[in-house]
Amino acid sequence: MTNDPGSSVPIRGLSETEAGTRLKAEGFNELPRPDHRTVLGIVLEVLREPMLALLLGGGLIYLMLGDLQEALILLIFATMSVAITVIQETRTERVLEALRDLTSPRALVIRDGERKRIAGREVVRGDIIMLAEGDRVPADAVLVQAQDLQADESLLTGESVPVRKLTAGTTPLAQARPGGDDLPYMYSGSLVIRGSGIAEVLATGLRSEIGKIGQSLHALEAEPPRLRAQISRLVKLAAIAGAIVSVAAVLLYGMLRGGWLDAVLAGITIGMSMLPEEFPVVLTVFMAMGAWRISRARVLTRRATAIETLGSATVLCTDKTGTLTENRMSIAELRARNGDIFRPRKTSGPVTSGGVMNLVRFGVLACAPDPFDPMEKAFHTFSRERMPSPEGSPGAGWRLARTYGLHPDLLAMTQVWQPDAAKAEFIVAAKGAPEAIASLCRLDAAETAAIRQMIDGMAAEGQRVLGVAQTTHAGDHLPDSQRGFRFEFLGLVGLADPLRASVPEAMRECRSAGIRVVMITGDYPATARAIARQAGLESDEILTGGEIESLDDSELRRRVRTTTVFARIMPEQKLRIVQALKNEGEIVAMTGDGVNDAPSLKAAHIGVAMGGRGTDVAREASSIVLLDDDFGSIVTTIRLGRRIYDNLRKAMGFIFAVHVPIAGLALLPLLLGLPIIFSPIHIAFLEMVIDPVCSLVFEAETEEHDVMRRPPRPPAEPLFSWPLIGWSLLQGTLTFALVAAIFLTGLWRGMPEDEVRALTFFSLIVAIVSLILLNRSFSSSLLTAFRRPNPMLVWILLTVVGILGLSLLWPFARNLFRFGPLHWDDLGLILAAGGMVLVALEWLKPFWRRRLRF
Repeated sequence: MTNDPGSSVPIRGLSETEAGTRLKAEGFNELPRPDHRTVLGIVLEVLREPMLALLLGGGLIYLMLGDLQEALILLIFATMSVAITVIQETRTERVLEALRDLTSPRALVIRDGERKRIAGREVVRGDIIMLAEGDRVPADAVLVQAQDLQADESLLTGESVPVRKLTAGTTPLAQARPGGDDLPYMYSGSLVIRGSGIAEVLATGLRSEIGKIGQSLHALEAEPPRLRAQISRLVKLAAIAGAIVSVAAVLLYGMLRGGWLDAVLAGITIGMSMLPEEFPVVLTVFMAMGAWRISRARVLTRRATAIETLGSATVLCTDKTGTLTENRMSIAELRARNGDIFRPRKTSGPVTSGGVMNLVRFGVLACAPDPFDPMEKAFHTFSRERMPSPEGSPGAGWRLARTYGLHPDLLAMTQVWQPDAAKAEFIVAAKGAPEAIASLCRLDAAETAAIRQMIDGMAAEGQRVLGVAQTTHAGDHLPDSQRGFRFEFLGLVGLADPLRASVPEAMRECRSAGIRVVMITGDYPATARAIARQAGLESDEILTGGEIESLDDSELRRRVRTTTVFARIMPEQKLRIVQALKNEGEIVAMTGDGVNDAPSLKAAHIGVAMGGRGTDVAREASSIVLLDDDFGSIVTTIRLGRRIYDNLRKAMGFIFAVHVPIAGLALLPLLLGLPIIFSPIHIAFLEMVIDPVCSLVFEAETEEHDVMRRPPRPPAEPLFSWPLIGWSLLQGTLTFALVAAIFLTGLWRGMPEDEVRALTFFSLIVAIVSLILLNRSFSSSLLTAFRRPNPMLVWILLTVVGILGLSLLWPFARNLFRFGPLHWDDLGLILAAGGMVLVALEWLKPFWRRRLRF
């Protein structure tokens, strides 16, 4: 049989035996999928975290020491942290799995001379594949036949405009790279948007262009989380310090008082008060809860550790197609021959100009009735939305008599319509490259020059310009070529991939936050400049892929310092740009949706993939996935990342501050030979206050008012900067001084030991509450912070008050804590002490604000 309609030579393709042999030798036509992360695997990953291991180890140590209550509290928090993290990451993996196309695309091949539809993964090198409009190309191939074939290669090139394809006999075979018109190559993952063709498969799986990009990902290492390393060092130092103080306390107590058993108990109490279990709890919970909060903004965090880097991002590299733009063509401008101009974005109503209406009407007639081409879809969409709707829309009920397709020597297509089947009368509509339409209309030099000037102006706005013409024809015989008609020129149509509505505001927020936005696209410089101008991105200097090819790494590093727009960029060049920015000390966030973005997504500190239009390769290479594909969501994510980091610093500062009076009050009696205030039960109760406050109250705090009006934090800035340590020590020292003064005053007045213990303990709790209120905000006053709702704070404070009330009124609890009764004047003193701490530190806060970078 003959499978090629235009040839008498049958195409037999491979035999099933040959195909099977090659499949066995070269493997399936697919990329290796990453290992599926099971729930058990995620749990093991979480348990391998060194800080969580320390947390569980601390609970085990307490259990061995016989403090079951403290051990259980610690283990409960560890379990909660593991559960939150596992639930979040499991949910993320489940959503990503749903985003994948689980069924292999089908391919129509010719084997043994017969057409056969097979799974795309079974296509092998040498297979003959049949391609038609709407098909996803299953493998890299070279065309042996093509009829008016155009393909969308945006997933590989980032260029939204389809490219024309020709057969291999009309072009040298050396130019095998995606992008560019009139080439014979079809690439795996690209989409046929017009015409049909027959191609021979050249490469499958890892040997295809998509496969090469996938392979390059394995050579890239993801950025290690810096914050966890800082916390690990801090935990080790605090644990060593706690051990030293505990040993010193045992020796001091034993030598001064002689009771070594009591000395060991005192040392255990001090060690418990200084063991830094809150640090890993807080970091783990903040990361897990942060991922949950970000997911509510329709942003998936594939790795919770990426959250810590968001607040320090200094450069945001973004793709153009599908990221800044909507990845759909629309009509941006219509210029009729009579001079009438219609711009849809500046005019909300329907078309009223007769010349523009005629231009649109014949533009639609020049398109397929049910188009797949994005530009033809744009014509139909505009006609439905903006054209008046008299009875019988253009082309309705008419018969399409003939179509003249695009040819290399005439880049125009013509549709011939017959309104009445009983009459040999035809309406003819043509559209295509303006030069080709001008040639069909036989315009003179002056008219052609005027059109050329209009084209240049529209192209400068980033538009793809088409010309439209019309004529009529009578008689049964239609010309063999489009040139056989005498066309009348109707005007020009400018099409563009429109900017997302949220982008300009997102750009303004990035600028106010000190984040430099860099656009990296495979599109042409003129289009890139136009989109940059619409987005509000400065584009004085544009660096092209051709220029980058001639630059060494040091020169490229120099150029990326000032360049904000990169055009005609290939995937490996995107990677070089990201690496050059990283070598300049920038913290790089990279957004993208195509296969061509995957290497740079993985190499960046923060890879942000588009979940809706994005490819599996891009999503797997990223650390964050935007489910709504909205560029504005990345700014929301950065805002949340900064909020999370701010609140984490508040929690860590509070932990540091609150341990100063706890440790001080545990050591003071030993140094002065006074009655011991705290036993393990008191420390356990304090931990019940401190842990949920740090993990839940500070995490739930709303963002600072200037969170997006300050520059990114320096990448090397430690979580515990010296100003923050100084501020925490000041808070802790002042709290310790006031509570210690109350303790000493009570003993001096001759109060019973149990009453002094109750008075001191309650004063410390109220002072801790004052530190909570103080640390809710570093940039706002106390009154402003009070107006910011935090329901979690209210619930925890009510719980603390309830437990304190029970410890005084319930005999069992009072005996457990060894508290004596408190009088009204004692309660007044307690509240006064808390108020003094709050007022004094609130007065000092503005002096530290600038140093704390809040």
